[in-house]
Amino acid sequence: MQNPILLSLAAACLAAASADAAGLKLNLRRQVETAPGSGQYETVEKAAEWDPRKTAIIICDMWNQHWCQGASARVAEMAPTMNQVLLAARRQGILIIHAPSDTLKFYEGWPQVSRVLNAPRIAPPSASNWQSLNLAKEGPLPIDDSDGGCDCEPHCPQGGPWRSQIATLEIAAEDAISDSGAAIYNLLQQRGIENLIIMGVHTNMCVLGRSFAIRQMVQWGKKVALMRDLTDTMYNSRKKPWVSHFRGTDLVVGHIEKYWCPTLTSTALTGQPPFRFQADRRPKVVFLSVETEYQSKTTLAAFARNDLAFHYGWNCTFLQSDRADDLPGLEALKEADLAVFFMRRTTLPPAQLKLIRAYLEAGKPVVALRTSSHAFQNWLAFDGEVLGGHYAGHFNNRDPKTRVWVMPEAQGHPILKGLSPEPFLVSSWLYKTRPLGAQAVPLMLGRVDNQTATEPVAWVNQHQGARVFYTSLGHPDDFAMPEFRRLLRNGIFWALSLEIPANAVTF
Repeated sequence: MQNPILLSLAAACLAAASADAAGLKLNLRRQVETAPGSGQYETVEKAAEWDPRKTAIIICDMWNQHWCQGASARVAEMAPTMNQVLLAARRQGILIIHAPSDTLKFYEGWPQVSRVLNAPRIAPPSASNWQSLNLAKEGPLPIDDSDGGCDCEPHCPQGGPWRSQIATLEIAAEDAISDSGAAIYNLLQQRGIENLIIMGVHTNMCVLGRSFAIRQMVQWGKKVALMRDLTDTMYNSRKKPWVSHFRGTDLVVGHIEKYWCPTLTSTALTGQPPFRFQADRRPKVVFLSVETEYQSKTTLAAFARNDLAFHYGWNCTFLQSDRADDLPGLEALKEADLAVFFMRRTTLPPAQLKLIRAYLEAGKPVVALRTSSHAFQNWLAFDGEVLGGHYAGHFNNRDPKTRVWVMPEAQGHPILKGLSPEPFLVSSWLYKTRPLGAQAVPLMLGRVDNQTATEPVAWVNQHQGARVFYTSLGHPDDFAMPEFRRLLRNGIFWALSLEIPANAVTF
């Protein structure tokens, strides 16, 4: 019997014709220890280019049905996007290997199965049917999945109802089917395939442990990456560490990035935004960085990755340009819950500026840093209209530095939660910002140490009914200060009307 939705041989020809196309450009993310033995990690992304002809995708256990109803629903939800990835991969000549464990009887007699079985046998270095948690190589999993991980209430009865791969995933004539790691290894060696992209379910179980999955393939010397937006976790959010189901997946992805392999998103193949489950309602934050004086493409990007994305699991999009007249990707603002600006004297073309104006006119919140008070040369009123400021240059005070402090009358404001009332020094030379707009409420003041004049350095405002937070701080040295990072993080939570965490994140 052949799959009724088998792709045509024309698709195979197209894939073959594309085999000589440009390399597969990837952004690979890992968690890297800041110092040996420190136990502290930072998120690092590196660009890589893989030869499509030496790359395969392995689809792990995307079954037609799971014993957990929630798991089945999430598989069905992500499958259409996964299928689009497979279509794009075939066009580049990437081999697709379907690995729906325990269902090979359904595919008996299929040429895609025979393709694997007929590969010349090459004994892998070592092999087992399951690669368990290896505490000599990795730490304990960051979630408690001891109850099987069903997040439904009441829990679903366990079993093995799967009979095939979900039909949404098309199986093409040139694809392969197997649930044996050793047999897949033979095919990879026959094809000269060195690189593997693994997707499917579940990160804390089969994606790590199957004989064809991450632990085994890494140990066999393959270059492995997990497609982190097209995976899921068997995790019950009523178990430790008591986070949402989707945050639980993030934590296991982080575990994989620390100990086993890097990750990437489906964007690398589709050019579209990463997949996101509909029930995953965590904020989408878009960062706009267009300036070359304060290194925001490094400092703000690290803040977005290491704090909001990694520690809180938020969906962060970082848009950056060194050109004042061009910032690609602003369409992301259409789905954004918050825009964070670090821009300086730009002259964006009308079409791009229109996307920013549309976001603001929709009554969505804003956080802005430092030079964003003079973000647009072709919209000078942005400072007063949106931020509630009145930028008029700055003091020439590289030395001495600026001393800043919380205004006593503002101490109860949520943005100042956890900040000491004691003054502290910052490297940002003081901006002249008086007088603020009628709706602006100052929170912090600053003064050059050898002068008496004070200026607001942080305030809140409203625009179209939305919350706006601005700070004139943002020097690279400021980002190294816990006080500034706390202020910025609090401002972001406040702008989104979210409860501000009591404890500061340790970096």
